[in-house]
Formats: sequence, structure tokens, C-alpha cells
Amino acid sequence: MRSNKTYPQRSFDANSLGSSVTLLSRREEDCCEECASCKCCTRRCACISALVLLCLAITAAAMASAMIFGIPTRPPVNRYCTTPQNRSGFLCDDRVTCIPASDLCNGIKNCPSGADENPEMCTDLPNSIPGDLIFRCGNPQFWIFIDKKCNYINDCGDCSDEMLPHADCPPCGPDWWSCMPVVYTYCKCVPRSLCQDRQQQCSDWSDEYNCVNRS
Repeated sequence: MRSNKTYPQRSFDANSLGSSVTLLSRREEDCCEECASCKCCTRRCACISALVLLCLAITAAAMASAMIFGIPTRPPVNRYCTTPQNRSGFLCDDRVTCIPASDLCNGIKNCPSGADENPEMCTDLPNSIPGDLIFRCGNPQFWIFIDKKCNYINDCGDCSDEMLPHADCPPCGPDWWSCMPVVYTYCKCVPRSLCQDRQQQCSDWSDEYNCVNRS
């Protein structure tokens, strides 16, 4: 006669299973909190650590590149423009207003934003202003603003701004008489308004005998 044997059965307790899952989750959270101190490293913490290390590596590489190659600077703003009087000028910050170059650093704000009186530009003239806004005279120690070149007036004092080849000045205009004046003010042209005024302006007296006053 075969006897029926009874085997001991383990009871299934859902509550105890839930407690185990909760405990595992808490351990994992605690482990993630300790991940920075290298006490534990779960799969989730490993991913987070990898991302942090990647960000640090990118930042370090960017800083190293900036130190080696230098941080690129912004290109200088082109300030050269032509005034309504067809003279060389300074372009204001609004990129519309063009003032004569000789109005720079004269103590009067001619630009809407006052860019023409910027202290950084006006403290070391002429080195602190764009080179295309000045003209070097025959004596390099002297300079004038570019709009004063070829204006028929002896601004340099040696007529280099009117007569030197690199000044590249055009011939005298219709309101001027071409000659070699003896007065200090002019260089190679005198105003026709001075013609036949009974005062010598040209070395050959042509301003009194040949020139006609058109005024």
C-alpha cells in the first residue's frame, strides 16, 4: 500500500516580496548617493558618472584649445565712410551717420551715441584712431585728419598734404586759380575771390594779371 507523503510547502507572501523590492530600490538609491565617493556603482550611477566625466572632458578640451590657439577676437569695425560733401569721414555706431574725420575727439559729440568722443579712441591720438582717417605729413611727426588733405589749404605747414605725390590731390577746381602762391595759407591754388585784389598771392603775380574773379 502506497502511502501519501506530504511535502512541506513554502508559503508565498506578496507583502514580503514587496518589502524585498522596496529594500533593493532603497539600497540602489543609497548606492547612487555614494557613487561620487566610489563606495558603490550601480548601472544607473555608472551612466551618470560617464556623462559627468564626458562634460568635464569637453570643457577641459575647450579651455586647452583657447589657451593654445588663443580666443578669436571680434574683427574691427570699419569706420571709414564718405560724407555728403564727398569728404572722408567717420561712421557712427548707427551705421548711417557719417561725420567728417576732423570732427573726431574735438570735445563735441557729433555721433548720436557719442562714439566719436570715445575715451579709448581719443586718449592716444593719432595711434588710437583708425589709420585710414589720418594723413602723415612730410615730417612724420606731424599728421592731419584725412578730410583736411587736398582741401587747397596748407594744413601740414609744408604743403605736403597738397603737393606730395602720395597725397594724390586732383587739379585745382573751377573756383581756384592754379599757381605757386607766396602766402603761407595756400600751396598750389588760391581762391579766385582773391584775384585782382591788389595783393600778391602767386609768385608770378598771375593772380593779379591773369586770374579773373568769378564772384
